[in-house]
Amino acid sequence: METKIYDSIIIGAGPAGLTAGIYLSRAKQTVLIIDSGMAGGQIALTHEVANYPGFESISGYMLSMTMKKQAEKFGCEIKTNTKIKDYNIAGEIKEICINNGDCFKAKTIILATGGKSRKIGAKGEDTFAGRGISYCATCDGDFFQDREIIVVGGGNSALEEAVSLTKYASKVTIVHQFKEWQGFQRAIDEMEANPKIDYILESKIIEFIGDQSLEKVIIENQKTKERFEKKIDGVFIFIGYVPNTEKIEGLVELNKWKEIIVNNNYETNISGVFAAGDSIVKRYRQITTAVADGTNAALNVIEYLNK
Repeated sequence: METKIYDSIIIGAGPAGLTAGIYLSRAKQTVLIIDSGMAGGQIALTHEVANYPGFESISGYMLSMTMKKQAEKFGCEIKTNTKIKDYNIAGEIKEICINNGDCFKAKTIILATGGKSRKIGAKGEDTFAGRGISYCATCDGDFFQDREIIVVGGGNSALEEAVSLTKYASKVTIVHQFKEWQGFQRAIDEMEANPKIDYILESKIIEFIGDQSLEKVIIENQKTKERFEKKIDGVFIFIGYVPNTEKIEGLVELNKWKEIIVNNNYETNISGVFAAGDSIVKRYRQITTAVADGTNAALNVIEYLNK
């Protein structure tokens, strides 16, 4: 049988990847989307999205499922929970091989690999991940019903998720390493108005301690270097993301932060290989900016294919 050659293979089924798939398949291009996890990426783990145009409030999971359904409606093939083994993307026809040995060919590639939660790097963090330390409020919030927890971070995600976690926890203490909050004023106001939330500024957790599960943390003041111990039932960490580019390092050009470098057409240094979303070099990382990236990448892919 003759091997099918897709017009485009999209790596990543987050907002950028799914949007690119919608635009490409609607333009009658053949598209395969591959993701190592579930469709939606990080937004699928977000309890509530209140800043996406057209929805006053929607769960991240529902928004991502709607995007996936749209992409499939227009003809996208989507493979989730699929690990990629090899990238052969330098030639005119690109090839992606997955762990079961199957390989797929395409004229273009869109790298929309997104990012993953950034760790704080404290002693014991890896030991207690999943045993008291979480990076997802939606996934693990209800495990801490009537418990005291800490939220680490000071940006929009940390402030918003701290408020969300008060539905479960009896008390939430935010630990932020800087003197000022880094979120929008609305998120700050909502957090400060919640009676269940307290905070510790200019401080960071330097060690997680426990037996079978997390029991306490050591917090250090960044200014005075004083340390104190705090008993706690759980810690949620929201300090941003790092790009998922380990598998493509050495294949396309990355900057020193391991972000994919693209030109104004969202094309990488390899002809026919484009990139979009949280894994590329850019200042702001929001659902709407990822969707915009996916749109622009797809339109440029269409122009590339037409040529």
